[in-house]
Amino acid sequence: MPTQRQRRWVAFSTLLTREIRRFLRIWPQTLLPPAITMTLYFVIFGNLIGSRIGQMSGFNYIDYIAPGIIMMAVINNAYANVASSFFSAKFQNHIEELLIAPIPNYLILAGYVAGGAARGLLVGLIVTVVSLFFTALPVQHIFMTLSMVILSAIMFALGGFINAIYAKSFDEIAIIPTFILTPLTYLGGIFYSIDLLPEFWQQASLFNPILYMVNAFRYGFLGVSDIPVSFAFSIIILCIIGLTAFALYLLNKGTGIRH
Repeated sequence: MPTQRQRRWVAFSTLLTREIRRFLRIWPQTLLPPAITMTLYFVIFGNLIGSRIGQMSGFNYIDYIAPGIIMMAVINNAYANVASSFFSAKFQNHIEELLIAPIPNYLILAGYVAGGAARGLLVGLIVTVVSLFFTALPVQHIFMTLSMVILSAIMFALGGFINAIYAKSFDEIAIIPTFILTPLTYLGGIFYSIDLLPEFWQQASLFNPILYMVNAFRYGFLGVSDIPVSFAFSIIILCIIGLTAFALYLLNKGTGIRH
C-alpha cells in the first residue's frame, strides 16, 4: 500500500512528465522559434549594431547583452508554457479531473510551475549554445548563474499560472505578454546599463523585477552588475513567495475555475 508521500510524488511527477511531454511533442512550436529569434538578436544587436557601439561596462557589447538575451528566452518561455497549458486545461474542461482527484492544490501548482520552468530552462540552454557561435561566454560565478536562472523561470511560470487563472479567452492569454511582459523585458537592462539613463529613469527602472534578474544573471557570467546582487536575490525570492501565496489563494478559492 503506497504511503501518502508516495501517492503525492506520483501525482506531482505525472503532472510534470505530462507538461514536459507536451512541449517536447510540439518542439517545432516551442523550442525552435526561440532559438531562431535569439539568433537574430545576436546577429542584429550583437554583430551589426554591437560593432558600432563598442564596449559596455568594460565588455564587448555582444558579451554584455548575451546573458540578458538568454534570460529573456527563459522568462518568456516559462511564462508562455504555463499560461497556455493551464488555460487549455480550463478551456477543454479536463482541469475538473485534477480538482476532483485527491491531489492538494499546492501539488497542482507545483506540477504546472515545474513544467513551465523546465521549458524555460531548456530553451535557455538552447540559446546559450547558440550564443557560443557568436561569443565565448565566460562564467565567473556558476552557482549564482544557475540559481538565478532557476528562480527566474519559477517566478515567471507562477506569473503565467496566475494569468491563466484569470483569462477567459485565448486573447486574454496574449494581453499580459504583449502589453506588460515585453515592455518590462526590453526595459530590464538587457541591451544597456541603467547607468546610461537619467537619474529619474534609473530610479523608475528599480521597480522592474526583470532588471534584477538580468543583472544578477549577468553578474554570474561577467562579474558586473548595476545593482547589488544580494538585493536582487532578495527581491526575486520575495516575488516568488508572494506569487506562490497568491496563486494558491486563487486556486483554493476556485477563481476562474469553479462557476
